[in-house]
Amino acid sequence: MIGKKLAVLLSIIMLFCFSHISFAEGLNFGIISAIEKKIDELRDVEYQPPEINQRMDLWDVETGPHLRGAHIHQRRVYPELDGPNYMGPGLFGPPYTQEDFNRLADWGANVVNISHPGLFTEISPYVLDEEVQDNLDRLVEMGVMANMFVVITFRTGPGRSELTFSGDEAGTYFGKGYVKFSEQYYYNNEVWQDQAAQDAWVKMWRYTAERYRDNPAVVGYQLMGEPNGNDVWLDIYDPYVFYPEYEGSLYDWNQFYPRIVDAIRQVDSLTPVLVGGMNYSEVEWLSYLKVIDDPRTVYIIHQWEPYFYTHQQSPLISSYPGMVDVDWDGMDETFNRDWLENYLEEIDEFARKYGVPVAVNEFGVMRWEPGAAEFIDDELELFERWGMNHGIWAWEGSWDPYVRVVDAFNFRHGPDPNNHTDVTSSDLIEVIKKYWALNTIRPADLSRD
Repeated sequence: MIGKKLAVLLSIIMLFCFSHISFAEGLNFGIISAIEKKIDELRDVEYQPPEINQRMDLWDVETGPHLRGAHIHQRRVYPELDGPNYMGPGLFGPPYTQEDFNRLADWGANVVNISHPGLFTEISPYVLDEEVQDNLDRLVEMGVMANMFVVITFRTGPGRSELTFSGDEAGTYFGKGYVKFSEQYYYNNEVWQDQAAQDAWVKMWRYTAERYRDNPAVVGYQLMGEPNGNDVWLDIYDPYVFYPEYEGSLYDWNQFYPRIVDAIRQVDSLTPVLVGGMNYSEVEWLSYLKVIDDPRTVYIIHQWEPYFYTHQQSPLISSYPGMVDVDWDGMDETFNRDWLENYLEEIDEFARKYGVPVAVNEFGVMRWEPGAAEFIDDELELFERWGMNHGIWAWEGSWDPYVRVVDAFNFRHGPDPNNHTDVTSSDLIEVIKKYWALNTIRPADLSRD
């Protein structure tokens, strides 16, 4: 069969011919017949997938996407907050087993993004935490054993704790209930005000790269999960408000992350680096992200818009397609595939403007949203068209006390909010599997860089 981009090109040629030859002049059937004959000849040529010789080739938007998969996530367990069972018996949870990884691969995913604590401690002195390191080693090895590629993402690290992801909520959920922000021992965002914490983050990634650089299955280092100094300290959510006043400050990721890349490249010149913009790597902040002179940096976004739809709780008023407040103005607007394309094309424009690879490294929807399957299908079709790798949130493990409570994004539980166990199938599951079935390459197929 012919490649999809060639097929599209030939279809455009056919349409052009038919639409630009007037009936008054008469259709030039000789030209049309020649084109049809050439298409028939191409159909008989077996499609040859692009040659992938090194890890960076996997992020090429001209030949991609090549990586389609999901996130797993772990944090440190706080027994005094989580109790004895909620997050599992270990130091980090929720637990994942080799079978959890194998099942993800069996469903068709060829990449797992491990969203994990950083290897250095969150509080000063910022030093290596060997327990964290051992846990990450174990997860990476399970990804390799499942014949999947691995992206390492650090959620936390020097001057940054797990509660940073709670945003403007009153607290975050632990096994024994909600922890308020006033409990400062758990809430730490000093990385955006402390030069020593930023220096330690740089040092941490240099150490990490030196440790994993020779693992050919590790195809990306995501430097920080959702940079958010603009939010947690300044309550600024528009880049055109933030940058005139805070550009170049410690709050500015653009002055921070290039130092991390430089440190990584001192010890690892080959492994791709993944970097998203501020405000949790939203699309609107991508155009403000500094593009650096490193050919192995991939620029990513996390796609959760429109938030009022993707995170809608009961009553489920909004649907896709339908009417949703897509721009936070308190008014509902038309929300359909055209809106998605117009909103997301900024990613493709960024890639073309700078000639750099881009990817959607996190996206998803609460499993019960009306029209969720069609929404994800339309998103994935656009990601595929633009050649962008993608990873859905989230692939949960099988630790029952946790997955029965935290399962809004666990698509394996189906569309019923009251169901908290795996279902045989659903429309959303089938959409995800349809795209994962397009994967053609695994670590065992990739030659070393």
